[in-house]
Amino acid sequence: MKPRLRPSPSPRRPKAGWRQALGGRSHREGHAAEWIAAVWLMLKGYQILAFRLKGRGGEIDVLARRGRTLAVVEVKRRRTIEAAILSLGPEQHARLAAAGQALARSRPSLQGLNLRIDMVALAPGRFPRHLRGVTTTGTDIA
Repeated sequence: MKPRLRPSPSPRRPKAGWRQALGGRSHREGHAAEWIAAVWLMLKGYQILAFRLKGRGGEIDVLARRGRTLAVVEVKRRRTIEAAILSLGPEQHARLAAAGQALARSRPSLQGLNLRIDMVALAPGRFPRHLRGVTTTGTDIA
């Protein structure tokens, strides 16, 4: 019996230089936005537990704690604060909730805390806006 061989992957065209530069800049700006959000949360009394946690449920930008609340924080940076707030969709909200629940179950020190999905919206030239207990439409319910 012959072993099955996978077909070789089709050769990919290398990305254009401008796309690579744009991707690198977006990555750096996103990372900087997460740091700005973390500082903003610390000024509000939150303890930052982790950055960019990757798990089965998805990636958590910032994990923070304040009192008995464990906040899974999604950081969004757009041209306007309104665009950032509206950019959290239902699928991403569900992934964040699943990632937060899986993380809370897997770490004994986080069990018993109240899980909440938060968002920090950023725009150039504006102060960050922290939304607590966001829903899928990006509205503030807390």
